[in-house]
Amino acid sequence: MDQVRTELQANVLQIVIDRPDKKNALTAPMYVALTQAFEQAERNREVRVIVLRGTGDSFSAGNDIEDFLQKPWKNDSIPPQERFMRAVANATRPVIAAVQGSAVGIGTTILLHCDLVYAADNAKFLMPFVSLGIVPEAGSTLLLPLLVGHRVAAELLLLATPFSAQRAHELGLVNHVVPVTELLTAVHTAAQQLAAKPTAAVRMSKELLKGHFRDDLDRVIRAEMQAVAQRLGSPETAEALNAFLEKRKPDFSKFN
Repeated sequence: MDQVRTELQANVLQIVIDRPDKKNALTAPMYVALTQAFEQAERNREVRVIVLRGTGDSFSAGNDIEDFLQKPWKNDSIPPQERFMRAVANATRPVIAAVQGSAVGIGTTILLHCDLVYAADNAKFLMPFVSLGIVPEAGSTLLLPLLVGHRVAAELLLLATPFSAQRAHELGLVNHVVPVTELLTAVHTAAQQLAAKPTAAVRMSKELLKGHFRDDLDRVIRAEMQAVAQRLGSPETAEALNAFLEKRKPDFSKFN
């Protein structure tokens, strides 16, 4: 589809989110296309490295809320969002993310599954799940506390505190912060360095880095998705999401 593109060059597959007019907000068909791109990369022996990036001034604004409301996750045995999360989490090729501008919701949590993350100095991160009446996803309730500790994870997930590229670097969420004009060059350099290394050794090392908590991650992703589906049926979440679309402050005073 036009809103998700792939480009293979010199053993590096770029998976590009291309919906800049909506800050690369993700719809269900886009999740399907992203998943297919990762799955096809697994079958293509030419692909040694995957780069995930967005076009325009944002990495991704997260879920498209209107699309999200029209296609409740609880009606799908395996929602397209979950398939995408698992495709990135289970990728055997190294995954490098290039992040500029807004990285909201899954635009931040998906980075927890990437092997290298480069952020432009204008990147801004936000995980507003609780503010929208739902719960965190993509295994973030497991991976984020492992990375930053419980208290910082609680600040970022429960208070939905926005944070800068520099703080993301200090927390270990990104490897390097570079000027926005140098982002793609930095990512390309890292991708070429990885692509030139012994392929089997890279993939085996990645599996050793991630394999010891894979079962726990699988369980947590499933539990999170079940909780999201449950929350989508709640009046509290309906108030939060409708308030977002109507650009007003939500009123939770009538809910216990």
